Amino acid sequence: MSARRIAAPLRDDKRARTLVTPEGLALPVTIAPRTARAGALIIDFMILLFGLIVVQITIYYIARGLLAGTGFDPDAMSSGALEFLGICMAIFVFCAWYGYFLVQELGPRGATLGKRIVGIRIAARGGARLTPEAVIARNLLRDIEIFYPLITLLVLTVLAQSGQPIGVLGWVVTGWFALFLLFPFFNRDHLRAGDIVAGTWVVERPRAKLAKILSTEGAAAAAGESGVTGVRYAFGEAELSVYGEKELQTLERMLRDSPPEALAAVHTAICRKIGWDPGAGDERAFLEAFYAQLRAKLEADLRFGKRKADKFA
Repeated sequence: MSARRIAAPLRDDKRARTLVTPEGLALPVTIAPRTARAGALIIDFMILLFGLIVVQITIYYIARGLLAGTGFDPDAMSSGALEFLGICMAIFVFCAWYGYFLVQELGPRGATLGKRIVGIRIAARGGARLTPEAVIARNLLRDIEIFYPLITLLVLTVLAQSGQPIGVLGWVVTGWFALFLLFPFFNRDHLRAGDIVAGTWVVERPRAKLAKILSTEGAAAAAGESGVTGVRYAFGEAELSVYGEKELQTLERMLRDSPPEALAAVHTAICRKIGWDPGAGDERAFLEAFYAQLRAKLEADLRFGKRKADKFA
């Protein structure tokens, strides 16, 4: 069963949303503000622009070295060498333009350097893992939304200044650009057209650190012994390896705030995930033991430089 989105926010914050995963875990997320998205885009483009300038300067000095053997006569320079440099520049521009976004957003952090700086990331709206198809789609749409109309407007401006008639084409392209630029202001999740096509949204990225230790009641959590039934819950490496820090923090919040019915649903989901069938009536003790032992495992792994950010890592 695919994850579903609960429309009602967790709190009064209009940007708060909740995802319920197939395992039954409620994951609170916060939609990234439009200003953060714009800031991340500007930072990413500045990084790309700086990289292109550095490569262009490098190619310029390579070309000067090739000219040194011709008495700095461009006509005496090998046309094959010039074509090779032009091909190298074109390949770099293409790979940098598309690879920069694709490689980073397909990574475990789901964010480019600009997004990481402002503290946001992309995520699948269904709660599943991001797919390459979704990331490719949203990045290809960015060109149609922003850069094609901007380049067209620049060309039309140059033509108009040189006295060429452009008619109403300038207004048409301006409307095209304004439509997509203002699109995030007309939906509650701040989605641009690429997000709608790809099934993604941009959310705030919580700081990656473990939550404070939960003061458990009803179970000696570290030992895994229930204060209700006396059953001792001990989980092995395989059972504890199915979840990571993100799920740990979600479970911690649910143990603090959720009613017994919600804990029963989570208990059922975890048992199904790890292949256990402990029965009903002792859900909280089971979850507290699982929480404590999962936390101990993740903290031990961190001390050895191993990190599991979430169940997909």
